[in-house]
Amino acid sequence: MAWFKKDRKPIEAAKDKASRVPEGLWVKCPGCGQVIYNKDLLSTLHVCPKCAHHFRISAFERLKILFDGGKWDEHDRHLASTDPLDFTDTKPYKARLESGRRTTGLADAIIVGSGTIEGGPAIIAAMEYEFIGGSMGVVVGEKIARAIERGLSQKTPVIIVSCSGGARMMEGTLSLMQMAKICGPLARLDRAGVPYVSVLTDPTTGGVLASYAMLGDLNIAEPKAQIGFAGPRVIEQAIRQKLPEGFQRSEFLLDKGMLDMVVDRRELKSVLARALRFMGASS
Repeated sequence: MAWFKKDRKPIEAAKDKASRVPEGLWVKCPGCGQVIYNKDLLSTLHVCPKCAHHFRISAFERLKILFDGGKWDEHDRHLASTDPLDFTDTKPYKARLESGRRTTGLADAIIVGSGTIEGGPAIIAAMEYEFIGGSMGVVVGEKIARAIERGLSQKTPVIIVSCSGGARMMEGTLSLMQMAKICGPLARLDRAGVPYVSVLTDPTTGGVLASYAMLGDLNIAEPKAQIGFAGPRVIEQAIRQKLPEGFQRSEFLLDKGMLDMVVDRRELKSVLARALRFMGASS
């Protein structure tokens, strides 16, 4: 009886990198599971065309969307945090700062710029979540305070786009002081009759929510943004009650009167322009 041996080797995967699908070409929507071509997502301002899920975007992309022609003049770009407390938790604070700078290309968790929105002048401060969770430290507070003072001196509307985990614990009490430092200039801005619009995105929490994020003449949020001071688990443990579904989402807060509007990102620029004209901003 004859025996036959299979000598052929299994087919190997192609080693030509050019034949592989490039990484990041497709994105899966966490809201509906739809697989979206990345270029299509860019054309919809990072909003899912099927379920309108709003993907998180960078501070740079935010300013590019809102300012006319995607152009603005940046202010206080080189202000950078130090390590006043010589703080270390799982790793030194200085290492976290360096990591944030490498990841985002920013000196800290905010960009402040001035330009025009549908022809009307505006100053926008946009927070960057990828820089230590968009936390508010001394530099973030200083840059926002300077932006408000600039708006006051130039009689130019101020818009703050919040995307933050709250105050930066690595700077201790110094970070908490930023709440008062920002609220003071906002009060002067209000007395001068210069519009201030707060835009809350996913997430807006902690000391940011407890201060300037809720002090706008107009408070606008993106759809389904998480907005709250503390996490649901912490609140449930404190009050010993079951919380309603979605109680920290923008739609729930709008229903309870804590927000003025919930606006799709694709309509935000035009809504801001109309609101500023209505509030008497010059164009």
